[in-house]
Amino acid sequence: MTYLNKFRDARIVMVAIFLLSACSTTETTSIKKHHTPDGYVNNALQDSPSVGDALDFAWQRLTSDTKKLEYPIAQNDPVFLQKNTRKSTITWIGHTTFLIQMGGINILTDPHFSERASPISWAGPKRYTPPGISLEELPLIDFVILSHNHYDHLDLATIRQLQEKQSQNPPLFFVPLGLKSWFNNIGIENVKELDWGDHDKFKTLTIHSVPLQHYSSRTLWDRNETLWAGWVIEYNQRTIFFAGDTGYSKDFKEIGKSFGPIDLSLLPIGAYAPRRLMKPIHINPEEAVKIHQDVQSRYSIGMHWGTFLLTTEDMDEPPRHLKKALQEANVSETEFFLMKHGETRMLNFLLNK
Repeated sequence: MTYLNKFRDARIVMVAIFLLSACSTTETTSIKKHHTPDGYVNNALQDSPSVGDALDFAWQRLTSDTKKLEYPIAQNDPVFLQKNTRKSTITWIGHTTFLIQMGGINILTDPHFSERASPISWAGPKRYTPPGISLEELPLIDFVILSHNHYDHLDLATIRQLQEKQSQNPPLFFVPLGLKSWFNNIGIENVKELDWGDHDKFKTLTIHSVPLQHYSSRTLWDRNETLWAGWVIEYNQRTIFFAGDTGYSKDFKEIGKSFGPIDLSLLPIGAYAPRRLMKPIHINPEEAVKIHQDVQSRYSIGMHWGTFLLTTEDMDEPPRHLKKALQEANVSETEFFLMKHGETRMLNFLLNK
């Protein structure tokens, strides 16, 4: 067997392992229904992919001719962002990483600035579009919200670099249940864990942890040992909903009942093919539009596309499918829109009700 074949076989196994780790656990009785003796479960249980499904996906992923693209970076002004304490802004850095500035507070979502979404530096999903601004160009971050522990959302190198950059004034990390120990193990103590339904305060902001349909794992042996979550940030009677990574479920109508109308939702639209395997864990653009409606969102921004190649759809397919889904749902593209990597938008449209 040649070295190339061995390398390809190793990649197939890695991808298969990644998908198999998505298999859901069975629900058992506990004080909270998403808590079980073996870890956490979704409110709506999902079917587990078989070993054959996982191997089939791995083979499709490695042999597909999926179109790969590097998107242009929007011109931005890091100096303004570093000095800004008065204006409310949002900047898409890429994938699910946003810089949000509200009330003089700097918030970072799922920070990822590395070349790969992987436990190793030489293999795994590659970043095709660079971060919209560099980690060094960021303003001092007050707090970070983490949706879950997958490698394209929780990146060890990025977390360490952020902590080192702000060693004199480290950010606070809001994380789902079970993830505090991961941070403690790398020497970070400034962490708060929240269960679904919990909330906490940071100065003038209230941060709520809300349920999503997904899973967690960083190895073959820790599936669903930590929780996954979405986040609702409340400020001055305005709300921002960060969905992280999710399949479609009834959870969103409940979020709409509890917090809606949401003022701004950050919703994933990519990494959804092949559909029969990804449906329980990754929404497609049509489902993103349904979530926009479920949470009664005034505005939504599509994310989780155009940065990493994780699945088998072309990298330019999610925006095209979103456009079609919006037309079919009679939702305006000014109401549910996309940003360029690195683009900063003022949140005047959000604050003016």
